[in-house]
Amino acid sequence: MSVSPVAPSAGVSDAPGEAASPQHPQQHPQQHPQQLEPLLLDIEGMKCAGCVRAVERRLLEQPGVRQASVNLLTRTAWVDMDPGLAALAPEQRSRPLEQALAGLGFTARPRASDSQPLSRGERRRERSWWQLWRRLVVAMLLLTVSALGHFGLVAPTLWRGPGGLVLTAEWFHALVATAALLGPGRPILVNGVRVALAGMPSMDTLVGLGVGSAYLASLVGLLRPQSGWPCFFNEPVMLLGFVLLGRFLEERARFRTGRALEDLAGLQPDTALLLVGEGPPRQVRVGGLRPGDRVRLLPGDRVPVDGRVLEGESALDVSALTGEPLPLQATAGSELAAGSLNLEAPLVLEVQRSGSDSAVARIIRLVEQAQSRKAPIQGLTDRVAGRFTLLVLGLALATFLFWWLWGTSLWPQVLHLQHQGSGHAGHGVFGVSADTPFSLALQLAIAVLVVACPCALGLATPTVMTVSSGLAARSGLLFRGGDVIEMASRLQTVLFDKTGTLTVGRPMVTVVEPAPGASAEQLLQVAASLEASTRHPLAHALLQEVTARRLPLLDANDCRTEAGAGVAGTLAGQVCRVGRLSWAAADAGAPWQQRQAALEAGGASVLAVAQAGRLLGLVAVQDAPRPDAEGVLAQLRQLGFRLGLLSGDRHEPVLQLATALGLRPDELGWELRPEQKLERIVAARSAGPVAMVGDGINDAPALAAADLGIAVGTGTQIAQDSAELVVMGDRLEGIVLALRLARRTMAKVRQNLVWAFGYNLIVLPIAAGVLLPGFGVLLDPPLAALLMALSSITVVLNALLLQDGRVRASERRGA
Repeated sequence: MSVSPVAPSAGVSDAPGEAASPQHPQQHPQQHPQQLEPLLLDIEGMKCAGCVRAVERRLLEQPGVRQASVNLLTRTAWVDMDPGLAALAPEQRSRPLEQALAGLGFTARPRASDSQPLSRGERRRERSWWQLWRRLVVAMLLLTVSALGHFGLVAPTLWRGPGGLVLTAEWFHALVATAALLGPGRPILVNGVRVALAGMPSMDTLVGLGVGSAYLASLVGLLRPQSGWPCFFNEPVMLLGFVLLGRFLEERARFRTGRALEDLAGLQPDTALLLVGEGPPRQVRVGGLRPGDRVRLLPGDRVPVDGRVLEGESALDVSALTGEPLPLQATAGSELAAGSLNLEAPLVLEVQRSGSDSAVARIIRLVEQAQSRKAPIQGLTDRVAGRFTLLVLGLALATFLFWWLWGTSLWPQVLHLQHQGSGHAGHGVFGVSADTPFSLALQLAIAVLVVACPCALGLATPTVMTVSSGLAARSGLLFRGGDVIEMASRLQTVLFDKTGTLTVGRPMVTVVEPAPGASAEQLLQVAASLEASTRHPLAHALLQEVTARRLPLLDANDCRTEAGAGVAGTLAGQVCRVGRLSWAAADAGAPWQQRQAALEAGGASVLAVAQAGRLLGLVAVQDAPRPDAEGVLAQLRQLGFRLGLLSGDRHEPVLQLATALGLRPDELGWELRPEQKLERIVAARSAGPVAMVGDGINDAPALAAADLGIAVGTGTQIAQDSAELVVMGDRLEGIVLALRLARRTMAKVRQNLVWAFGYNLIVLPIAAGVLLPGFGVLLDPPLAALLMALSSITVVLNALLLQDGRVRASERRGA
């Protein structure tokens, strides 16, 4: 990529801020101005990608819905509503959607954006573990009873006496199967029928058909023995047991994928010590705190809400929010974000934002919304999975008809193979029997219904995206959706703003050169004491420097500002000046004038300091590069990215910064107006997707125009910015970590999709009996249920490999 310089434009500067007025550009096609806060719905009852497709279709059919994105893993729906509904209350906008989904058998409820963030324990209790566990226990007890009776049929000497006769009686197995269907299997059957009647069959429909057909065929064989139909009541019991076991294990694995969000919620304590009058602090719930309240923070406590320090000094660990490894030194006036850990001494805080508006709460909402927004690659899998159920139903019907009408005639030996080694006529190892073509055809059709797994397809992408966004949040990186992660993995070019992005963003003292006979401390004291009475932008840099050196300010009198020259005043009865060299010390020699010119050529603002007409020396003030900027740019080059710098500042400071950071002249743009920055971004897009990195405040037009806007800034403010990727804290290395993570994330997504598609391409033909004539291989329904469960668990566990701590550590080091 080549970012060539442009002709200078008068009056445009980027230090400390660009003078040109930002003009709102044409939004990139991927950007949608959010005039109405999207709804986030919690949805219960989704089991597979077919459910996801059904929910999305029903939501998009509702008036006022522009976009809908459903996440199977987190069971949430992100709904973008028409701005014309802004006059309605949130509950009025969500009620029609809840009613529409209720017609499909799904329970939906809005997640209020202003609600108190739930604690880790409350979030865990909200999950349906107890319900799943109870159904699983009942199903496994029934499966055990059924298996004991089945073993009695295989080995008649195993059970003796009246109890053995009951366990091996077909009517007893019929009662066990009935209890299994009406108990733990009832939700599956009811939901499967409901969505099928709505024209949107799901995984529950497939399992329900398999279980129901086995039960009904066995019931006919029991009630009408002359029909010759087999009785295998133990098969629906085993199917339900293995399906529920798989779902329970899958739910446990899913919980691990959302653990990062739980950890974030756990950063905000449930209680705080409220100071009321002169009495002792009172313990109150964090949700009851309001702006203006005072709270006491003890060593070892986490900051309960965003607040400002009134009393005390201490070090705080902010790594959980920003990823910053070094502690933050807090003094009176410092602003602290909720979730920071107090390490040393007690503090008194004034509440600035309540719990629901705190930094932790905003981050949690951003992560939740990100996990609900899909990556484009997921759209393909959802469309395939939505039609996959119908394909499986057709394949199961074809399998049944083929083996019933033609298969056993073409290969009569398949029935003989079924009895070899069974030990008892009509019963195989898993309770499978195939005495007739009908029974074999039925069992193979059931295996096809059960082994199919749109769950793996539906989970392949959202599990990885959820793990990735949670992992990023723990590292101080906020992706605003799966689509953002996918775009980040495809980037070819990364462009940077200068001020506040590659530089610190505020003037700092970079050079102190005292004259012979003067000291650096005397030079800084005189300059800061005079500038303390002004509002000049360079005054803050001088005051910051003397504070860092623990130098006291001197008493200054009669301070006055000379326009275009500097500041004059009296210190200890002597007239002192700070400003232009020719004004502060008119008799300064040529060497000092040359030194001033050299410093200014490097982009610094130079102040001359004189006392009683004698030059004390020069102080250079400059917006210094970020300490990690050079290393970050080098790592991005190693990753193969094209780089560029777009700035509104003058040529000399831009070139000076580029030289220090290793950027080439053809990668620079200076004195650029906002519209010229947009032109550069569009031109760079010809080589592939482009990211624009800015401070997230002054660079909104460029961030919006790029394929990926990356904002760098402090956590309490940047969470409200509109960039697609937010790097919290004051470190650029988070950009490298985010782009590496995005690439690894998409690699995991591709692995999961290969597994999910490959699994179905392999096991479906086997379940249909392709290997039965030539190899005698039969995939019976119980084994099919186990394989179906394992396929879903596999994609979840593969997603969890993203949480390898050794990989994250190496990425932080730039390995």
